[in-house]
Amino acid sequence: MTKLAAALLATTIIGGMPAVAAAQDAAAAATAAPPPAAAPAVVQRIDSIQVTGAERLEPQTVMSYIDLRVGQPYTAAAADKALKDLYATELFTNVQVTNDAGKVTIQVQENPVVNRIILEGNKRIKDDKILPEIKVAARQIFTRSKVRADVARIIELYKRQGRYAATVEPKMVMLDQNRVDIVFEITEGDKSKVRQINIIGNDKFSDGKLRGEMVTKEAGLTKIFSSATSYDPDRMAFDQQKLRQFYLTEGYADFRVVSAVAELTPDKKDFIITYVVEEGKRYKFGDVKVDSQLRDFDGDKLASGLPMKKGDWYNAKMVEDTIDRLNETAGAFGYAFADVRPQYDRNKEDLTMGLTFVIAEAPRVYVERIDINGNTLTQDKVVRREFRLAEGDAFNSLQVKRSTNRIKSLGYFQEKFEVEQKPGSAPDRIILEANVEEKPTGELQLSAGFSSLESFIFQASIQQRNFRGRGQTIGLSGSYSRYSKSVQTSFVEPYLFDKNVSLGVDIYRRDYNSFNYANSDRNTTYQQSTTGFQVRAGVPLTEYLTTVGRYTLNYDDVTLDKGTYYSIDSSGKLSCDPLRAGRYLCDAIGKRLSSIAGLSLIYDTLDNRVRPTRGITASVNVDVAGLGGDVHYIRGRLNASKFFPLYKGFIFSLSGEGGAIKGWGGDDIRLTDRFYLGEPQLRGFGIRGVGPRVIRQYYSKTTTGTPPVTTVEETTDTDDALGGRFYYQARAELEIPLGSGAKELGLRPSIFADAGAVWSIKSPNLSQCDPNQPDKPECFFGSRNSSGQQLYYPVKADGTFDTTTTTTDPTNASGVANQAIGSRQYFTETYVGDSWKPRLAVGIGVNWNSPFGPFRIDFSKVILKEKGDNPKTFTFNVGTQF
Repeated sequence: MTKLAAALLATTIIGGMPAVAAAQDAAAAATAAPPPAAAPAVVQRIDSIQVTGAERLEPQTVMSYIDLRVGQPYTAAAADKALKDLYATELFTNVQVTNDAGKVTIQVQENPVVNRIILEGNKRIKDDKILPEIKVAARQIFTRSKVRADVARIIELYKRQGRYAATVEPKMVMLDQNRVDIVFEITEGDKSKVRQINIIGNDKFSDGKLRGEMVTKEAGLTKIFSSATSYDPDRMAFDQQKLRQFYLTEGYADFRVVSAVAELTPDKKDFIITYVVEEGKRYKFGDVKVDSQLRDFDGDKLASGLPMKKGDWYNAKMVEDTIDRLNETAGAFGYAFADVRPQYDRNKEDLTMGLTFVIAEAPRVYVERIDINGNTLTQDKVVRREFRLAEGDAFNSLQVKRSTNRIKSLGYFQEKFEVEQKPGSAPDRIILEANVEEKPTGELQLSAGFSSLESFIFQASIQQRNFRGRGQTIGLSGSYSRYSKSVQTSFVEPYLFDKNVSLGVDIYRRDYNSFNYANSDRNTTYQQSTTGFQVRAGVPLTEYLTTVGRYTLNYDDVTLDKGTYYSIDSSGKLSCDPLRAGRYLCDAIGKRLSSIAGLSLIYDTLDNRVRPTRGITASVNVDVAGLGGDVHYIRGRLNASKFFPLYKGFIFSLSGEGGAIKGWGGDDIRLTDRFYLGEPQLRGFGIRGVGPRVIRQYYSKTTTGTPPVTTVEETTDTDDALGGRFYYQARAELEIPLGSGAKELGLRPSIFADAGAVWSIKSPNLSQCDPNQPDKPECFFGSRNSSGQQLYYPVKADGTFDTTTTTTDPTNASGVANQAIGSRQYFTETYVGDSWKPRLAVGIGVNWNSPFGPFRIDFSKVILKEKGDNPKTFTFNVGTQF
C-alpha cells in the first residue's frame, strides 16, 4: 500500500511547494510556541538534543547549522531561530523542533537528490544550448530557489531569440530513495515580431523615410525572410543612433530622441515601438578652417581642399570622413601619431556651424621594428615580403594600409587581420606588428552540378596554396562534362629565388566537342584535343602595375566523325565531304603544333579579387604564334573593369574588352583560333550565339525507292558558328543590396546590360542542293559505317533487296547493283551575322549561395540583334560540393 500511495503522488508541481512550506513553518511555530500567558514562566534547560529523520546527513552536521546546545536554556525564540537556520540551508523539505522536559528532538525531512534534468517541448533551442545555463544538476540537492532561477534563465534564452511568449513549467517526478527527476515543460511560442514602429515629432522627414534608416523593420509579407522584424533591445538602441546619425548628416545638429518605448501586446506576439523625437533647426557650415601645428602642412591650403564649403548644409558624416582623410594625409608624411580634432562654433541665431580642424603637433615617426607573430607554418619571409615598409623607413599610413591588404590577399590567414601600430623605444619610433592567425590552405574539392552550358558537370581538384609554408601553389585538377574533358597540373612560385619575380607552369590536356543546333537539338560537329604546357613569369613594375611574359606550346588535333561527315571521293579516297560538313569544317580538321609567345601588362587596384566593391583592373595582352610550329598569327586583347560603391550597399560596375587576330606568313585564321561570343560572356544569347555563321536550310522532297528514303521536314536547319577576327564586349551591372534576411540566405540580385559583337572573316564557300535538280548525285546522303564507307542493302535472287542486313559492296557476286541506303537531301546555305553592329541585351540576375551550392540565374531581353543571332531568354548554373 505504501508503494501504491507513493506512485499515485509521483508527479507534484513545484509551484505548490511554497504553500506546503508555509504550512510546515506554521506547524513548527505552533509546536515551539510558549505556554499560555496565564501559566507561570518556567525556564527549562536542555538536557539532550536528538536529530531524527536524517538520511544523508550526519546528526553532527545538522547540529552545526543551529545554535541550540545542551545546558543552554530552551526558549521559543531559540527554537524559532533553529527552524529558520535549518530552512536557510535549503537542505530540508520539513523541520520540526519539540521539547519534552528538557529532551529536545529535531525532526528533519531532507530535500530530495536530483536524479536527472529533462527538457520537453524545446525545438528552437536545443538541449546543448539550454543545459549549460541550468544550475540544478544531477546528484545535487534539489532546492526551489535554484529551480526558479533556472526557469528565469531559460525564459531569458528565448527572449534573446525574440520569443517573449515562451513559458516554462517546472515539474518534479518523485523516485525511490528520496530522488527526483526535474522536468522543464517548455512552450516556446512564436517569435515576437515588431508589428508597428511609430515616430512622433518628425516634420521634415516622413515616417517611411526614417523607418528606412533603421535596422529594425516592421513585419510584413515583403519581410518574410528578414530577421530584422524580431524585437531586440540592443537593435532598438542602435536604431536611435541611426536616427541621430541620419539627422546630423542632413544638418539637424540639435536633433535628439526624447524617448523610445517598446510595448508588448497582450497576446505577447508582437511589439509596438514608439519613438518621440525633437528635430530642431537645420544648420549650414560657417567658416571652415584648418589650424595645423605641423610644419609640413599649410592650414590655408588644406582648408581650400576640404569637401565642405561655407553655406553648405551641415553634414556630420562629412566631418568624420574629413578627420580620417587628414589623419591619413598626416600619416602619409610620417606623422603616425598626428591628432586631428574638430572645434565647433555653433551660432544658433544665424544657424551656422563654424568648424576648425586642429592638427596637433607630433613628431615624425620611423619604423623601429616589424614583428611577425602567430605563424606556425608560414615562414616569416612570406609575410615580411608583402610589407611596403622596411625597418628604418619613415612611417607612411598609406603603405601600412597597402601592406595589410596585400597580406590579406595571400589567403593564408584569417580575414580579421590588421597591422597593429605600437609605440617604439622613443617618441619618434613605431613598431609594426603583424599578429596573424593561420587557416588551412590545402583544398580537396569534389563537385558536381548542372549547367545550361554543358548539362552535367563533374570536377575534382587538389591544391595547396602555401606549399611547405613558402607561399608556393601546387595543384592538380580535372573536369568532365558532356562536351568537354580536361586535366591540368600547375605550380606557381610567387618569389623566385626570393626575388620579386613570379614563375608559373601549367601542363594540361583538354578535349572539347563543338556542336551546332538542329532546331533546339545539339549536334556534335568537330572534336578538338589540345595537349600542351605554358610557362609564365611576372615582374611588378610599380605597386599596381605588373608585366607578365609567357610561352605556350600546344598540339591540337581537330577531327570529324567519319561516318557522318566523310565520303569516298572520285579518286576512291575517303575524305571530308563539304556537302556533309561544310567547307569551313573540312578546312579546320588536321593536326597542328602552335608555338605562342605572349606578353601582358596588368593594372590592378581592386579591394577584393573575389568579390570587388571598388577599384580598377585593366590589362593589355599580345600573343604571337609562329615561333616554330604550324600556326602563324598575332592576337591582341584589351580589357578593363571599374567598380563603384554607391549609396547604401549598391555596387555599380562597368567593364569592356575587345580583341583582334591576324594571320601572317600566308596563314589564314583557322576555325579553332577565332573569337566567339555568346553565353556566358554575352547574356541574352546562346552559346556562340552571336557573329558569323552558316545556316543550312533543308527542303522537304519525297523520293521513292525500296525501301523508301527518309524525308526531312522543311523547318529543319543547322546553325554553325564560325567566329570572327575582331570582337568587342561591354557590360554595365548594378548589384542591389537586400535586407539582412536575404543576406543571410546569400542572395545577391543585379540588373545588367550586355553589348557586343564579333565579325570579319573571309566569306566561306557555300554548298547548295537544288530540289529542282533531284537527280544530282552529290545530293544523295548515304548511310555510312564508322569508317565512312557507304552501306547497301544486298540484292536477293528475286530482284528485291534484303533490308535486314547491310554490306559495303556496291554489287553482289554476280555484279548486280545493291541498293544504296540513305536519302536525298535538298538544302540551301546562307552566310549571315558578319557585322560589327552591337547586339544588346538587358536583364536581371540573381546569385544565390544556396545550401546545395552556388546558383546563378539570369532572365534577359534582347534589344538589338542581327540576322542569324541566337537569342536566349533564360540561363542558369548550379553546382554543389561534397
